Amino acid sequence: MSTLPQRLGQIYQTYLDKSVPYLIARWVSFGLLIVAFIARIVFAQGWYIVTYGLFIYHLNLFLAFLTPKIDPVGNLGEDVMSCIFADDGGMDLPTKASEEFRPFIRRLPEFKFWVSATKATLVALVMSFFEIFNIPVFWPILVVYFILLFCLTMKRQIKHMIKYRYLPFSFGKPKYATQANNGVHPQ
Repeated sequence: MSTLPQRLGQIYQTYLDKSVPYLIARWVSFGLLIVAFIARIVFAQGWYIVTYGLFIYHLNLFLAFLTPKIDPVGNLGEDVMSCIFADDGGMDLPTKASEEFRPFIRRLPEFKFWVSATKATLVALVMSFFEIFNIPVFWPILVVYFILLFCLTMKRQIKHMIKYRYLPFSFGKPKYATQANNGVHPQ
């Protein structure tokens, strides 16, 4: 006999499973949730530490999303999130044209990225209704620090992408025709 928490977990998982094919709808709903959260923060004029923590978490998730599952160097993603998403495959990305092609596999898949970001945003939204989390800070410093952190982190990530020649997105990559066209030809 299942208990109430187990049953609620099953219902939650069922709805999560049903949402998998609706990529655009999921990200639009996440965008609306972010807009609602930002509107809450702007109109309430507080909870800047909660906002800062949320966006640092989102940045960390985004970096895990951009990073290959198997890091050729082995040290790029050594942070708090690497403990959560670590998986030792023992294989390296190809770095030369003569090496075998392996598709880009993310450290954090898109669906898990969406689930984690949505949960975190919901938690932050709920926290913004409790005065105990409204710690007074000079928010422009947090904004400048976040922008600086974002720029430095993305610079490091882009250098890593260039050095090991991988693209974490599928647009811009060559597409090939099927065998029905008398061979494989780039489109």
